[in-house]
Amino acid sequence: MGIKQWAAGAAVVAFAAVGAYVYLDTGRSAAPESTFVLLDGSRQSTADLRGKVTLVNFWATSCTTCVAEMPEIVATYRKYQPKGFDTLAVAMSYDPPSYVVNFAETRKLPFKVAIDNTGAVAQAWGDVRLTPSTFIVNKRGEIVKTYVGAPNFPELHQLIEKLLAET
Repeated sequence: MGIKQWAAGAAVVAFAAVGAYVYLDTGRSAAPESTFVLLDGSRQSTADLRGKVTLVNFWATSCTTCVAEMPEIVATYRKYQPKGFDTLAVAMSYDPPSYVVNFAETRKLPFKVAIDNTGAVAQAWGDVRLTPSTFIVNKRGEIVKTYVGAPNFPELHQLIEKLLAET
């Protein structure tokens, strides 16, 4: 493990230990054009997200906060998916694909899971290095909120309901 990876891991652990989350007000910038390679080998682009409110979650199987928040992300998806909400979990490039597949299968993740093999997707989405990093994208394909660390789920649900109500 290189010093960069160690430092990033230490920062994530320190961040998780505090139990805080950071809310970054990104305004309404367009979600970056990306191609997501899903576990089944299919591809999806950022353009495919339009028309739905989407939660894009950058995570890793080695991230304790990511693993801990996943049941709430699943519950959020199940609650709002019938109303036009979608979720895309993007595994970081350093996460072994076999671990990601195993996690998705054993936890029966009901939403799309992508593996960012090259790190290009994380780079495009603002050089994501800390996990979990979660982006809320509105129906027009604009990022309206970013969380680094576990979101405040009641607040997140209010935002999702507001965005789903927009035409």
